[in-house]
This record gives sequence, C-alpha cells and structure tokens, in this order.
Amino acid sequence: MNGTALSIKEKLGYGMGDAGCNMIGGAIMLFLNYFYTDVFGLAPALVGVLLLSVRVVDAVTDPIMGAIADRTQSRWGRFRPWLLWISLPYVLFSVLMFTTPDWTYDNKVIYAFATYFLMSLTYTAINIPYCSLGGVITNDPGERVSCQSWRFVMVGVATLILSLTLLPMAEWFGGEDKARGYQMAMSVLALIGLCMFLFCFATVRERIRPAVPSNDDLRADLRDVWKNDQWVRILLLTFCNVCPGFIRMAATMYYVTWVMGQSTHFATLFISLGVIGMMIGSTLAKVLTDRWCKLKVFFWTNIVLAIFSSGFYFLDPQATLLVVVMYVVLNILHQIPSPLHWSLMADVDDYGEWKTGKRITGISFSGNLFFLKVGLAVAGAMVGFLLSWYGYSAGAKAQTPEALNGIVMLFTVIPGVGYLITAGVVRLLKVDKKMMQRIQLELEKRRHNFQELNDYRDGKATIKPEGTA
Repeated sequence: MNGTALSIKEKLGYGMGDAGCNMIGGAIMLFLNYFYTDVFGLAPALVGVLLLSVRVVDAVTDPIMGAIADRTQSRWGRFRPWLLWISLPYVLFSVLMFTTPDWTYDNKVIYAFATYFLMSLTYTAINIPYCSLGGVITNDPGERVSCQSWRFVMVGVATLILSLTLLPMAEWFGGEDKARGYQMAMSVLALIGLCMFLFCFATVRERIRPAVPSNDDLRADLRDVWKNDQWVRILLLTFCNVCPGFIRMAATMYYVTWVMGQSTHFATLFISLGVIGMMIGSTLAKVLTDRWCKLKVFFWTNIVLAIFSSGFYFLDPQATLLVVVMYVVLNILHQIPSPLHWSLMADVDDYGEWKTGKRITGISFSGNLFFLKVGLAVAGAMVGFLLSWYGYSAGAKAQTPEALNGIVMLFTVIPGVGYLITAGVVRLLKVDKKMMQRIQLELEKRRHNFQELNDYRDGKATIKPEGTA
C-alpha cells in the first residue's frame, strides 16, 4: 500500500476543506444558540424546534445527494468538483443565517427557518462529497488516520481563528448593534472559508475506484448499503459521538457568561484555549493508533471522558485558573476520537465493498452525515429545551439558581453520560486492525482480477510464451 501514501501538501489541502466548513460550522456549534436567543431574539424552546425541524428534510436530501455524488462524472472526479460548485452558495447562506432583519417577530421566525434551511441544504451538497472524498484519496488505513489527523488540526486552526476573532470583530463592527456586528464578522469569516474550499479543490486528488463498477439505481444502492452491518452500527456511533461535545460547546457561552460571570473578552480566550486543546488531541490520535488499535483507543478515551466531564460538575466556577486548565485537558481528550471516527467511516465503506461487492461511498457517507446533523440538532435542541425548562431568561440581569444549575448540568454531567453511551456503541464495531488488513488485501486482488479481465476483453492481455509461469 505504499503507493497510496499522501504528500503533506495533499493532507493539508484535504484538511482545508473541513476547515472551510468549520469557519461556519464552528460558529453554529459555539455561537448559534446564543445568537438566536440573545441577539436575534428567539425563544429558547423555538430554537430547539428550529434546529430539529430541518433534519426531517435532511432524511430525504442526504441520501439523494449521496447518490448524485456517486454518479457524478467529471474530469475532476465524483466528489471533488462539488467543492468548487457549492462553496459560494454555502458561505452566502451562512452569512444570511447570521443576519437579523428589522422585521416583526413572526416574520423573523420565518426568516430564521428559511435561512437555516438553505444553509443546511448547501451544507449537505458540499459536505457529503467532501466527507466521501476522504475514502477515495487513499486505501491505506494508517494514511487515513494521518489524513484525518491533519484534517482535525486544520479544523482546530479554523475554529481558533473563529473563536479568537468572531466576538471581537462583532464588537468592532457593530458596537452596541450586536446584530450588525455578527453579520459583518460572519461575512469576513465566510470569505476566509471560501478560500479554504478552493485550496482543497486545487490540491486533492481522487484515486480509489470501486473494485467492480456498478450502475444500479438509487433504490438498489439504498437496499445494498443496509446489508453492511458495520455501516448501520457506525451510524449509531456518529449520532452518539457528536452529541456530548456539541451540548457542551453550545452551553459554553452560557457557562462563561452566567456561571463564571466573565466578560466577552474572557469568553474569547476561554474558547480559544479549548480549541488549542482540541488541536493537540487531533495530533495525539495518530500517535496512539500507531501503537494500539483505533477501536481500543476510541473506547478507552470515551470512558475517561465520561469520568472527567462528570467530575467537572464539582469544580468551583470561581476558581478561574483551575477551570481553564481542566477545560483545556477536557478538550484534548474530547478531540482524540474525532480523526478515528472519520477514519472508521472509510474503513466501514471498505468493509461494505468487501462484503457486498459494491462500493457506495456517497450513500455511505451521506448516512453518516445525516446522523451527524441529527446529533447536532438533538444536542442543540436539548440545550434550548432544557434552558427553557430550567427558566433561563435571555433578557434578565441575573439568572435563577435553577437556571444556573441547568447550565452547569449541560456543560458537565449531561455530556459525561453521552460519552459513556458512546463508549458502549464502539464495542459493537469489529473493523479492527487485523480485519482491515485482510479486507485491503482481498479488495486489491479483486481490482487486479477485474483489470486483467477487462484487458482480456479489450484484447490487451499479454500472451505468455508456452512453458512460462
């Protein structure tokens, strides 16, 4: 598999694609709940409804986009061209999502639903091909982990830029007008994201083709992908893996503002230090999997996270230095499984081809992306619903003890339970290092045999002299 080793430039380029996504996706995870309640002016429970409702549409659009990507024929490949075609609409709708029109409340609700839907639609159209791209640029499991580690380091860089600049830019552009500040700040960050998408398109190449090409219709693809038992299990893992971290991220601004009683400037520093911790965690993933099986690393990291996150509940929020240090450590641990998760998706795609004889990369990754978005929506909705349940009031000068306790729970114990559930789901997967070595060897033989058969049919087969091996 030495021929599938990737250059540093290509790994960097691949990482730039998700960095571009995260210039907007990071803003959604870290600031959208807070923006919708405290800037845009929506009720917390309505934010929960908004985040969940669009996922119903995704149940239809995601597999369709996966099928379209699988069937795309262009001089750039099947998945890569979508980075070029959709990047501009995606960043445009993202800016509109962070725009607050001076309308009546009911009209603003309609506007929020419309812009969030359009952003989600374009996110689907660019992110499913991008995620699928990770499964076809190399077939080496080790290189896949390395590539995903680079990806999440670049995600960390993008999130660091975002966390360091969004709030200061919003304050600089808008002053007292927070709505204009958020709009202008997101415009700048979206432009940077656009450049990252284009860099990814220019530097990454598709190499892996199905061992045996298939021309089946969408219904046949959907029927066959369910025969991959590991795909069904990794969908569950995708949902469980995203929820704990997003719940804590969505609760971070509330925790810093109301529980710790700190300023916007401190929130910028706090979140940025957490992002640096995540970047360290991304690099540790490759180091750990060079020594141990990625499934074992995934499992034990989540066990430690469950204990560590729940223990965070007992920290004194006024012990600022201790909270910051522990938050950085928590983020280091949290990010270790992320590269492993996306590497496992590609491994499961290989497993499906090995088991069923069909490689359905777009459909496979569209399912994972749908469950990821469902996880994000459920987590965001939980934050909105629980804040409403605990009596959180965005316009109040102070929160009730019940509301403060609810914020602390969202930041600590609830994610801890999520990590424990994730660890249990990891135990359902069987694509360990030994099995993947076997799968890669057998798929390589199939590709070789298929090529020989084609050469024979085309009259290109070499006629060996009689008596030679």
